[in-house]
Amino acid sequence: MKNSDASPDGPVIVWFRNDLRLDDNHALHAAAQIGRDVVPVYIREPSQSGNGPLGAAQAWWLHHSLESLAKVLDGLGSRLIIRTGEPGSVLAELIAETGASAVYWNRRYDPNGIAVDGPLKDWLGAKGLSVKSFAGQLLHEPSRLKTGAGTPYRVYTPFWRALEASGEPDTPLDAPDTLVSLPKWPRGEDLGDWKLLPGKPDWAKTFSEIWVPGEAAALERLEAFVKDGLSGYKTRRDLPAVDGTSRLSPHLAMGEISPARIWHATRKLKDVPAGDVITFRKELVWRDFSYHLLFHNPDLPRENLNRKYDGFSWSGTDLWFDRWTKGETGYPVVDAGMRQLWRHGTMHNRVRMIAASFLIKDLLIDWRRGEAWFRDTLVDADPASNAASWQWVAGSGADAAPFFRVFNPVLQGEKFDPDGAYVKTFLPELKHLPAKFVHRPFEAPASVLDTAGIVLGTTYPKPMVDHAKARDRALAAYNKIKDAA
Repeated sequence: MKNSDASPDGPVIVWFRNDLRLDDNHALHAAAQIGRDVVPVYIREPSQSGNGPLGAAQAWWLHHSLESLAKVLDGLGSRLIIRTGEPGSVLAELIAETGASAVYWNRRYDPNGIAVDGPLKDWLGAKGLSVKSFAGQLLHEPSRLKTGAGTPYRVYTPFWRALEASGEPDTPLDAPDTLVSLPKWPRGEDLGDWKLLPGKPDWAKTFSEIWVPGEAAALERLEAFVKDGLSGYKTRRDLPAVDGTSRLSPHLAMGEISPARIWHATRKLKDVPAGDVITFRKELVWRDFSYHLLFHNPDLPRENLNRKYDGFSWSGTDLWFDRWTKGETGYPVVDAGMRQLWRHGTMHNRVRMIAASFLIKDLLIDWRRGEAWFRDTLVDADPASNAASWQWVAGSGADAAPFFRVFNPVLQGEKFDPDGAYVKTFLPELKHLPAKFVHRPFEAPASVLDTAGIVLGTTYPKPMVDHAKARDRALAAYNKIKDAA
């Protein structure tokens, strides 16, 4: 691309990434405000760049989210142009075709995104383009929030307090009512050609039982949650059998809704206990904290933050990992979670912790394998939250749960799913077991198993490991690295 000779009043390219919304979209709002032609574009970047959907499940979501965004833009007389290629090359082509004099985008905070955006901003600027990046994807800018010693936070509670003390997030920006459109649109690719949706078999066909991608669905979900779900959230969020969470995480991951919009919706609520609001906001801030960790520790998805864990002895087998992924561990709450993941591309947050603990500590399988599996199978896959949460469970991350905190899958199931409703939803083979044995079918008398139509080892697996012995084995492995440190 030659130095730009475009008019300073030329069109503004707005590059959409993981911000597939019109509401509270700072880059789009700024472009709309100056009254020039707006050229919306989404670029499918090369897979080796590490940008775009993190896995197959999120690719399904991206397809429907892009469809939704394109429809909304059409309603404003605009158009979403989608193209494939290196961002610099694609943007250079669009600049040449449209005479654009400016490129706007919202900032990314993951290492792969930063690696692309920083040099690209400098390059476009050197060519005479006005290049502006905007905040709005997080509640805070991770480069600015520091401890009293001037270092990045590594413990969540002080981070929460510092963010809370920094003041309320800015009031979110409303979506533009109209966009000035080009008289002639450049070509775009056909979304169907990207093959983001699964072929045959369609393993995502059950996702639509609970999910509707897109900005409109995200805003509707937020409204419904604040109205009917936020009160009691502090308790209900831990119960996997009830609809007690916001279910906003995939919308956040794809940027169909902003964290500021969610925060704003929880302000000045008269009929919701303050404890429920604070607990919910802390979950939102955990996402920010995860990005804070990733921004300052780019290897977070691949390397132990606490390097003493580099010497940990992972001895679990590929066969064990395979059984875990299929929900065939013999521990019902773990298996129900893994089957829920297959069916809906999600897993209840409490069950995620139980399933992750089981993989890491009962099976002694490296947390990175679990992180990669979740990244591919979750519709809400997020490079920061996924890595930070797996390291939290493993004990190797910032503000981590100590390694000797080993979740007992039976007791966890009995505490948070006491009547087995969650388990029976995703393990129908156990639907006739009485509550007393639904989380421990391996202890049920033969007569109870016969009545329930269960043959352990055939219709439902026997436990892969004895949890008490597995816990002892995990603690022994941990003590070796602790003593060596």
